[in-house]
Amino acid sequence: MKNAILKKIEENTVVVGVIGLGYVGLPLAVTFARQGLNVLGFEKSQEKADKVNRGENYIGDITDEDLRSVVETKTLLATTDFSRIKECDAAIICVPTPLDKFKKPDMRFIEASCRDIGRFMTKGTFVSLESTTYPTTTEDFMLPILEEESGLSHGKDFWLAFSPERVDPGNEDYKTDNTPKVFGALDEDGKEVGLALYRKAIKHLYPVSSPRVAEMVKILENTYRLVNISLVNELALLSGKMDIDIWEVIDAAKSKPYGFQAFYPGPGIGGHCIPLDPFYLEHIAKKYDFDLTMIHTAGHIDTLMAHRMTIKITSALNQHKKALNGSKILFLGVAYKPNIDDARESPALKIMDEVVKKGGVVSYHDPFVAQAKTPDGNDFESVSFEHIKEADAVVVTTKHKNVDMIKVIQESKLIVDLCNSVETGTSSAFKL
Repeated sequence: MKNAILKKIEENTVVVGVIGLGYVGLPLAVTFARQGLNVLGFEKSQEKADKVNRGENYIGDITDEDLRSVVETKTLLATTDFSRIKECDAAIICVPTPLDKFKKPDMRFIEASCRDIGRFMTKGTFVSLESTTYPTTTEDFMLPILEEESGLSHGKDFWLAFSPERVDPGNEDYKTDNTPKVFGALDEDGKEVGLALYRKAIKHLYPVSSPRVAEMVKILENTYRLVNISLVNELALLSGKMDIDIWEVIDAAKSKPYGFQAFYPGPGIGGHCIPLDPFYLEHIAKKYDFDLTMIHTAGHIDTLMAHRMTIKITSALNQHKKALNGSKILFLGVAYKPNIDDARESPALKIMDEVVKKGGVVSYHDPFVAQAKTPDGNDFESVSFEHIKEADAVVVTTKHKNVDMIKVIQESKLIVDLCNSVETGTSSAFKL
């Protein structure tokens, strides 16, 4: 079986199934398809599947032309029929891994994918998970489900691996194909098959000894950022009280050619990975009776940022003899980072909820995000840029490059700048 799939990979006759056509899955599917491999994209959403099959792109990290080309050449086809997994030689899982309301890992999507694959996969199938999760997921959670549903045995009938996604939305330099990829399989045959497959689409692979090592790599990468961003956010708040410009401090510190890496403050941490991954690690750490004190503290600091930013807004209004209650507050940017359309876990949305609770009249402008729902369930639509004139305070929460900050400075009554978007000393601005 191993030789058979390796031959298919070599001859480009292998069929790759990608489960989940979102921010991770669709770019990966297109990348494989551009190399001439036949790709089946599996989606629960009929709307998304139909869009893909019409060549209608909804993901910023792939070009409209690339999607259309692989659809027109029929190397990529999207389907909601999961029984077609039986046609696939490889199944790569790229589904969401959110947290539930108790901040516990929500494994429903991974479980459903494993059951769908297990029901229909045939002998000789390679399975890989790319969704961020806690270490031991592949071997302790996925493997039993796949074997139970399929009646097949790992190592004898199929192979299983973990290769974490490294998607950075909006990054112009690093895309799916040229971002180094970590890969860990449960056995040597699975390692050989998986590396051969991924080499078709990815330029640089970094194999590790096991899936649990690969799972920990992803958690480490994002927890590293959480800890350092939380540190600099706390220092920024202290610096503000001490009349110190934290941005000047960071610029001076990064002049040191060794031993320091610059991280920058902001209204909080957004995106699907950094705010969530530490809770995945905490989940598994408890099973080993281990307390992740530093990570817990960093997560706690980030959780408090929305409240602290609301205090910033309130204080700025007070200095203009206004109360937050009843004031019109316009947020500039709800995407979690600049120049993308992704508002998942955006700190702006959390601050908007806090301001609503305090009686503020909230609106937002974002050229990338037309509609947004906050964690508390408040629905908003992006208003026109001209609304900055009517706002009692304009809160800059995302530093989009196509927002005219000169006009914001000229026409706003008050600016609460949480992203270093205006120069220090601007008379109408209060900075983080």
